[in-house]
Amino acid sequence: MELELKLLWAAIVLYVLGGSLAIGGVVLAKRPERTVLGFILGGWVLHTAALLVRWERLGHGPFVSMFEILSSNIWSLLLAFSIAYWRIPQIRASAAVVMPILFVMMGWLMLTSPGESHLPRSFVTPWLYIHVGLGKVFLGAMLVAVGLAGVIQLRRTRVGQAKFQRLPDDRKLDDLAYRCMALAMIFNALMLVAGAIWAQDAWGRYWAWDPLETWAFITWLLLAFSLHLRVTFKPAPRLSSSMAFVVFVIAFLTFFGVPFISSGPHQGTF
Repeated sequence: MELELKLLWAAIVLYVLGGSLAIGGVVLAKRPERTVLGFILGGWVLHTAALLVRWERLGHGPFVSMFEILSSNIWSLLLAFSIAYWRIPQIRASAAVVMPILFVMMGWLMLTSPGESHLPRSFVTPWLYIHVGLGKVFLGAMLVAVGLAGVIQLRRTRVGQAKFQRLPDDRKLDDLAYRCMALAMIFNALMLVAGAIWAQDAWGRYWAWDPLETWAFITWLLLAFSLHLRVTFKPAPRLSSSMAFVVFVIAFLTFFGVPFISSGPHQGTF
């Protein structure tokens, strides 16, 4: 475990350096974008090594304990955001919104016990990997959307308007956020379908309205409603960006809260 934790803490140090540099770049009107991406990718490589060491030691992936789920989701969220950061230069300043969210998750991770976990028998299925993988893409797309939504909201202040002036206008950012949310909805729907198939194999039913299934469906409904609202009524970017925050918060609570406070069969699945 010592090697695993050393790799993980080294990764977090690089993440924090990259995120702090991204925030400082916005505040000071600098553009250290390559350095930011280099720090984040360096941390991601070390984080990958930490996850693989744990996987080899325990014989299963990071799917069970809160420590594992937080760690694997920080890994996947940073991968998703790094790809967006690399491919869409116009949104790079949104790292000043995204990285504080991830800092909170990293702080939570550091306060969580890294003790050993045991894979339940119902988790020994290929559908676990499909279900979890689809969920991570969904949450990653929502994180990018929330970063853009955060920029739109911060522009309501005089300071935010000055610091984010080199980004595209609110309507273009809102359109990018909408595209990310549409992608998120596709993967969220596929995640629910994969989860239902897995539930049939594991527990003999496709759907039982247990707390996690219920809140996952509520998340999907909220996401569908927010997209429908934008297409039908075309609200101002400030309103539609607020919906992105609502969906992300509910999704976050569904991923990291409900499985650990409910008595249902889901005990850490993302």
